[in-house]
Amino acid sequence: MSLSIGIVGLPNVGKSTLFNALTNNDILAANYPFATIEPNTGIVPVPDSRLNKLAEIYGSQKIIPATVTFVDIAGLVAGASKGEGLGNKFLANIRQCDAIVHIVRAFVNNDIVHVSNEVNPKNDIEVINTELILADIQTIENRLPKLQKEAKAKPALRKQAEYLNKLVEQLQAGVLLSSIEDLDYEAIQDLHLLTAKPVIYAFNVDENTLTDGAKKEELSKESDNYLNELEELEKNFWEKVRAGEIGG
Repeated sequence: MSLSIGIVGLPNVGKSTLFNALTNNDILAANYPFATIEPNTGIVPVPDSRLNKLAEIYGSQKIIPATVTFVDIAGLVAGASKGEGLGNKFLANIRQCDAIVHIVRAFVNNDIVHVSNEVNPKNDIEVINTELILADIQTIENRLPKLQKEAKAKPALRKQAEYLNKLVEQLQAGVLLSSIEDLDYEAIQDLHLLTAKPVIYAFNVDENTLTDGAKKEELSKESDNYLNELEELEKNFWEKVRAGEIGG
């Protein structure tokens, strides 16, 4: 069994540093944007003491542990979906991943460049999520013309086309597909949509923050507030659907 995880975030927030720590690699992690040009991949075995016991019981000659593959891509910036920066070129490298780790800078250090010249975790999260949303809209819109054409001969495909159109409307409203409780994964399986993947938000903090309970609580609340905003967006979207304002 294997799991693959894509690492995303703005440039220069610590993606490659985390990748090195997780995979015991030594790729370049420099203090300037776009230090990562080509995507990096590392495979890490997952220790499990139960495997040794099972090997004894069944007389296995070889133990093959489960693995996690980490993929580190170039940092995304605002406008990436329209060709800004470098990260948009490598989104294809994480489309096959099972989940995403979103690295968010939450420390202040004037010696380390921030692409926006301001440390604002909430804004940084929104920039990345917006680019992932726009990338998914583009993916679906590229698929729809072919699907709609095929639906003329295969009426069963009409429902899928209608469903994808509904997802585009939700994405345009700022809703991450992973927040939709009844998301039909079978209908989008071959699209490998980025916002449909589970996300882990990893805040990159300094040592002082690790011992500052108030600061950690502040970051936790900021993260919760943002997730609540996403839930509210989804709720408002479906209220408009029921009222006939969308997708009527």
